[in-house]
Amino acid sequence: MRRPDGRVEMEKDHLKCPDVALPARGLELIPRITHMTHDPVAQTAPHKVVIMARGLGTRMRKSVEGVSLTADQAAAASAGVKAMISLDDRPFLDYVISALADAGFDEFCLVIGPEHNVIRDYYDACEKSRLSIVYAVQEHPLGTADAVAAAEEFAGDDRVLVVNSDNFYPEDAVARLREVPASGTLGFTKRAMIAQSNIDPERIRAFALLDSDDSGQLTDIIEKPDPHIVDAAGETALVSMNCFLLTPRIFEACRSIDKSERGEYEIVDAVRWMVEHGEHFDVVPVESGVLDMSNRGDITSVVEALSSREVKL
Repeated sequence: MRRPDGRVEMEKDHLKCPDVALPARGLELIPRITHMTHDPVAQTAPHKVVIMARGLGTRMRKSVEGVSLTADQAAAASAGVKAMISLDDRPFLDYVISALADAGFDEFCLVIGPEHNVIRDYYDACEKSRLSIVYAVQEHPLGTADAVAAAEEFAGDDRVLVVNSDNFYPEDAVARLREVPASGTLGFTKRAMIAQSNIDPERIRAFALLDSDDSGQLTDIIEKPDPHIVDAAGETALVSMNCFLLTPRIFEACRSIDKSERGEYEIVDAVRWMVEHGEHFDVVPVESGVLDMSNRGDITSVVEALSSREVKL
């Protein structure tokens, strides 16, 4: 059983983005909250987001035949920092954050590694007029639940939206998730994911499926589903894309789970723990796709999809 240290650094700057990188700054340690009370039904509309940006970017580091990148894109790809891939001179993560702000969120915590000065320097220097950005440091890449645990101080007694840094989620769907009374997750129909995302259909067939009861409450997350299960579920099956709205009970869950077979603490296992312990957990069905920035072959399609979008931080 794990006891995440919950270390987090919280800094806010409202500077104009410079042409050169700022020097890296040291990390502060803030004690982790150990006890919290929470009444999800009485909770106001959530406004905090935890973005998991600590991934190793193994697939992004690999060259893809026939794909040419700009110098900035190649540098970010080689470093495995998928969220910082440049699209029209702005990193992909700008588009992700801007869309979530459009959905009603205004406080953001980026979970990064201690080596991710490129992310810290960029957002410390950026002018922000409608949102704030702070950082939580995940010292070692021990999984998505460990990443969420690092943001406990940021969350406090509030519910938080937890998302990937390499996915662009439709803001109208995320706005609907804000309306659930406690915890919830978006479930994207398989047919919409195939038709409206940039992800290979065979990859989508292997994505985790959300299982819910007649009242729309989550009962299980089926990871790497058997082909027979996928076929039986049909085109309206709901796919999980790691878009969760979570009560502070998530941190108890993160401390209570064991490592998975691949040696990491998984957010899916923490969510299962919450459900097993009586958490009210809505599944919000969505007839939309999600853009993915996993490898170099994704860059062109993401640029095409987002090039006309206005970005405002």
